[in-house]
Amino acid sequence: MACSESGGEEREPTQANAATRKPRILLAASGSVAAIKFGNLCHSFCEWAEVRAIATKASLHFIDRAALPKDVILYTDEDEWSSWNKIGDSVLHIELRRWADVMVIAPLSANTLAKIAGGLCDNLLTCVVRAWDYNKPLFVAPAMNTLMWKNPFTERHLMSIDELGVSLIPPVSKRLACGDYGNGAMAEPSVIYSTVRLFYETRAQQGGNIVQSAGL
Repeated sequence: MACSESGGEEREPTQANAATRKPRILLAASGSVAAIKFGNLCHSFCEWAEVRAIATKASLHFIDRAALPKDVILYTDEDEWSSWNKIGDSVLHIELRRWADVMVIAPLSANTLAKIAGGLCDNLLTCVVRAWDYNKPLFVAPAMNTLMWKNPFTERHLMSIDELGVSLIPPVSKRLACGDYGNGAMAEPSVIYSTVRLFYETRAQQGGNIVQSAGL
């Protein structure tokens, strides 16, 4: 099923009629082994929304690009730099922020969580977050080792992003890829999808206009 109104050869986000188009979901993956599920996550959202995706350099170790829906554009750090040549050219992280109605970071690694909490913006993903309009929803689904999840820094960082208005989709307890058992596994793609969709549709029913808040 096609999930983007533009073909894979188009690299710059475009605007559409807000009254008739599907929700626009910007999915992002950071460097956790849970990124092996990123293809499934994209497919889940494609049933309902237009989807574009961001992958950090580390996440590309785990993402199977062939498993992504064929019409999903996957942006990387290289695209951020190659799309700009002179003053007046569009800036990719700004264009993606303008395009999206909702951003979902899944998996959110401990490293990227720390970057966001500290305001760092050294790659495409964190630049989008730093430029994000927090009138629009931003969800994160962490994935990390149990002791990393229990680390005091994690609690501090989660408090910091909560103050920004970021919504947490908590990890779950299971046997982790490293062999340890405990909390820290990313929520299943189906749970992430249903959580975001329920939030979006509930807000729409209550009269909150996510699309208009995006300025499109």
